[in-house]
Amino acid sequence: MLKIAVIGSRDTVMGFKALGLDTFPAETPGEAGKLLRQLTRESEAEYAIIYIEENFAAQIQNEIDRFKDSPSPAIILIPGREGSIGLGLQALHDAVERAVGTNILGD
Repeated sequence: MLKIAVIGSRDTVMGFKALGLDTFPAETPGEAGKLLRQLTRESEAEYAIIYIEENFAAQIQNEIDRFKDSPSPAIILIPGREGSIGLGLQALHDAVERAVGTNILGD
């Protein structure tokens, strides 16, 4: 059975733990990147969706970009406790534009 993981600061991921998701607290972007690599290794590819806090995603974009054209795992950016920095919305716009061929969501 495929699972859902959440990578982010301890404060961000603890709420998801209550929902039954697998949580992976990270203290630095480097640690978040290491966790992402670990969760997406061939031998451990049991996660269909991986949520990553935007603050960390901004620093490990090259790791995340490896999966942008792959159906699994779906990498979804979520805001941290400080609020959104706009990366998640931008990623959604980019994915729709790649799929449709034009920006149908507007600016």
